[in-house]
Amino acid sequence: MRTPHNLLQVSENCESCRLRQHGFFCEVDRCSLKNFDRIKHLSAYSKGAVLFVENEPPRGIFLLCQGEVKLSLSSADGKTLTLRIAKPGEILGLMAAITGAPYEATARTVKPSQVAFVRRDDFLKFTKEHPVVYEKVLHQIAASYAQACEQLRSVGLFPVATRLARVLLEWSSVAAETGSVSPSGPCVTVPLTHGEIGELIGTTRETVNRTLRDFTERRLITLDGPALTIHNRKALEKLAAA
Repeated sequence: MRTPHNLLQVSENCESCRLRQHGFFCEVDRCSLKNFDRIKHLSAYSKGAVLFVENEPPRGIFLLCQGEVKLSLSSADGKTLTLRIAKPGEILGLMAAITGAPYEATARTVKPSQVAFVRRDDFLKFTKEHPVVYEKVLHQIAASYAQACEQLRSVGLFPVATRLARVLLEWSSVAAETGSVSPSGPCVTVPLTHGEIGELIGTTRETVNRTLRDFTERRLITLDGPALTIHNRKALEKLAAA
């Protein structure tokens, strides 16, 4: 099925989905997939669409089938902290759906995305009826905790160049997996503005600009608008390991 804006080719059925990969529900058994199909509601979103807002009561979970979603926090005075960019296969709003607590972050698409929504009551019933899915729930909660700890460690203990190199390498790995590779190296479509990158790694937009300029002058990368190409991955990896 095509979306109204012809942005995505939406897959209606999980079992026959061409987008299946190593995601939350993508590797469960056929019976679980069929039952999940019965309770999900598929939607296609344009860039900039809000899936849920922090402190909002949990309506359910959002499974990201394709696209990218930015998770962020905000303060009363309008300051924003970007937590991470969610990738296809991830389930969003999971902790809130399990505990009944409000959503802990705001989720906003950064490119056209396909999302499967499941109401909280239906999801809780589904996990009880399918133990293998409940195991995956625990696994993702643990993975999210580990990721949050790693982000705190990076922001608190490492220099800006190291933090930025790690982000660029992570994005390039995703690009390589999806086949977005140029002859001179992995080509990354940067999903965030320089200000948002600063929020992600705990620094200012000006510092991000200066560090990217330094990477360019050292011929580690080149930038052409949102397109970033890594020319010296080994040097970037060495910097990220500093």
